[in-house]
Amino acid sequence: MKLKWYGQACFLITANDGTKIVTDPYTPETSGYIPVKEEADFVVRSSDNDSFHCRADLVPGNPDVITALDVAEEGGERTVNGFTVKAIKAMEALNHRYHDPDQNGMYRFTVDGISIGHMGDVGNALNDEQIAFFTGVDVLLTLTGGHPVIELEDLKVVLDRAKPRLVVPMHFRTLSYKPRNSFWIEKFLSYYDESDIDFALAYETTITPDTLPDKTRILVLDYAR
Repeated sequence: MKLKWYGQACFLITANDGTKIVTDPYTPETSGYIPVKEEADFVVRSSDNDSFHCRADLVPGNPDVITALDVAEEGGERTVNGFTVKAIKAMEALNHRYHDPDQNGMYRFTVDGISIGHMGDVGNALNDEQIAFFTGVDVLLTLTGGHPVIELEDLKVVLDRAKPRLVVPMHFRTLSYKPRNSFWIEKFLSYYDESDIDFALAYETTITPDTLPDKTRILVLDYAR
């Protein structure tokens, strides 16, 4: 499969059979990132009310839209046209400085035999059930700190216990990202040895079961322009 980072929490995942999945699409005008260009078959979003995470209406094509919070509230799993998403409820930071915190969903799915987790927009330490939800996932699309998302110390606990094979950071500050509340990536990377970090030097990478590491490594992608 191919993994492309558009920015914020938005990725394009392209399966070997050409199926395209977009996660948590944003509003370009407020985020600072470019519009999603590719037509998608599915959009998975953590909620339906956060313009930095929910803009399925801006994704080209006529994708099936799956809202993780709805899935979590309706049994935790949903299959649409052969594509299965599992989800668990999460919450924005309870001490949110900008508005009352909203619920959202964290989610996971499998593409080409590779399990992929997405942390949505969680803003608090994860409980045992939430950590178990991600335990053993192959690729974890991971928040990287800065209010109002999860604190880095709490995030490190999640990663140490869940042990994803590949961590792909997201939701960190870049030169294009208009809000100034997120951390630069260096704060997150400071929790790891340099020998455990890879830089793709591109906004897209190919991941196969054979190329997944045996133990947790960090892969930093650039964002699409």
